[in-house]
Amino acid sequence: MKILLTGAAGFIGMHVARILLERGDEVVGIDNLNDYYIQQLKHDRLAQLGGFANFKFIKMDVVDANVLQQLFSREHFQRVIHLAAQAGVRYSLTNPSAYIQSNLVGFSNILECCRQHQTEHLVYASSSSVYGSNSHMPFSVHDNVDHPLSLYAATKKSKELMAHAYSHLYGIPTTGLRYFTVYGPWGRPDMSPWLFTSAILQGKPINIFNHGKMQRDFTYIDDIAEGTVKVMDRIAKPNPAYLTDSPDPATSSAPYRIYNIGNHQPEDLMLFIETLEKELGVTAVKNFMPMQAGDVLATYADVDALKHDVGYAPSTSLQTGLKQWVQWYRNHAEGIYS
Repeated sequence: MKILLTGAAGFIGMHVARILLERGDEVVGIDNLNDYYIQQLKHDRLAQLGGFANFKFIKMDVVDANVLQQLFSREHFQRVIHLAAQAGVRYSLTNPSAYIQSNLVGFSNILECCRQHQTEHLVYASSSSVYGSNSHMPFSVHDNVDHPLSLYAATKKSKELMAHAYSHLYGIPTTGLRYFTVYGPWGRPDMSPWLFTSAILQGKPINIFNHGKMQRDFTYIDDIAEGTVKVMDRIAKPNPAYLTDSPDPATSSAPYRIYNIGNHQPEDLMLFIETLEKELGVTAVKNFMPMQAGDVLATYADVDALKHDVGYAPSTSLQTGLKQWVQWYRNHAEGIYS
């Protein structure tokens, strides 16, 4: 197939691209290569894809509607995986306009292009952050998610609503993926695995919020990427059992679906740190801090819908994933990105 992959230079984007390219799909990757974090890391991710003849990269911003329309008219994509977005929860507290532009305006442009060019299936990145203050565990796609705790989360929820409107009005099959705490090789330097690893190896203290009393459903990048591709292959369809008097938030009478992609195994933050310390062979200097604005106490993915519909669920253990992460960091990142 011919596939548009937005955010191709991103953490998840690079890994998704590699799976698609290795199985023979033709991939056009776009990314605006912004400076939210180290740009060289993005260039180095793209370099990992440079050996594939079926890959083409174009520096482009999805906020530019005219350029995006020209791309769709020229390339005739069959399917779209939209991962481009302004990342980071805490950054949204001080730079809200970046999220409005990239996550909302940019997504509306993608939706319009998919409508006008009759895209077979649009898969897009949502986030576990949409569950917000919900304390019912595990988080289910059948739960209502109307209480986001950050603008970042609000934009992700808004994308799901926008997608449903286009699926309902124009019959565009759309699937949103709520990713849970992704980590692994080629990860992001603003996320805790990288921040912790870098600080521990330098003998610097690590900041542990809510005094360590937190849980996360850490999900290894290979599982995230494989799940994304498997979902893309299964075009969203209407739910024949959908009831308008008791609507299911995860499905619709339109070709619209929402799935969690998480390891369905929440881990204590302190266990994560202890496992990382063991792999590094170094004990961390710990700076315990209060809860941060926009953060949540725990995440835990219910992946029953993903298993039922797609036949897939992440399975990489925290120990295995962190071993791979540390090996990559020591070989490819330590002392290189700063």
